[in-house]
Amino acid sequence: MTPGGPRRRGSSAEDRASWKETYERTPYEELPWFDPDPSPHLVRAVSERFLVPPAVTLDVGCGAGSNVLYLARQGFESHGVDLSPGAVRAARQRAQASGLTIDVREGDALDLDFPEGRFGGVNDNGCFHTLPLDRRGDYAREIARVLRPDGAFVLSWVGRESIGIRGPPHRPSLEEVTRTFEDRFLFVRTAFHPAEEEGATSIYEAWLLRRSTPQPPPR
Repeated sequence: MTPGGPRRRGSSAEDRASWKETYERTPYEELPWFDPDPSPHLVRAVSERFLVPPAVTLDVGCGAGSNVLYLARQGFESHGVDLSPGAVRAARQRAQASGLTIDVREGDALDLDFPEGRFGGVNDNGCFHTLPLDRRGDYAREIARVLRPDGAFVLSWVGRESIGIRGPPHRPSLEEVTRTFEDRFLFVRTAFHPAEEEGATSIYEAWLLRRSTPQPPPR
């Protein structure tokens, strides 16, 4: 919260411009985080029925839409948001080429343009760990707001154990992530996936449920 003022809403103009420029400067297929296949963490959550169709789902920071397209193929009502208009265009073009119906729009993870409780499931494969440290609490509040009680949240991020150049500047520990989300979410599963080869990233994944009742006080 801004001292002496209301809580900030939305990403900064600098962050918006940076993400816009990223997709204008480089074809999406050449961006280091692009994968034409869905996130293995998301596939696991669907195959093990943590996310169950035909739930309404949102992919936050959807990029060129691989996860949004996957969810649509699996029978979900599939939505995605990204701060970059270039990412949104790429996702829509890929959906059209695949004959899939999805809703992908320019949107801000810190100020989502959806009503409270709109979604039964949310996926984040690489958005959270790019956010400024002082805005991660705002992000947790927004995800909790748009998820219905007991809704599923699949989160993956580059962990502190990833010491290579590739990845975001700040790589959260599991403790940091727990501290950010635990008052609004139950942690159902956490897993660590070490880098499999030199130059790859070490990834954490977590399955969370939106709390339907407040977190009990410490005792």
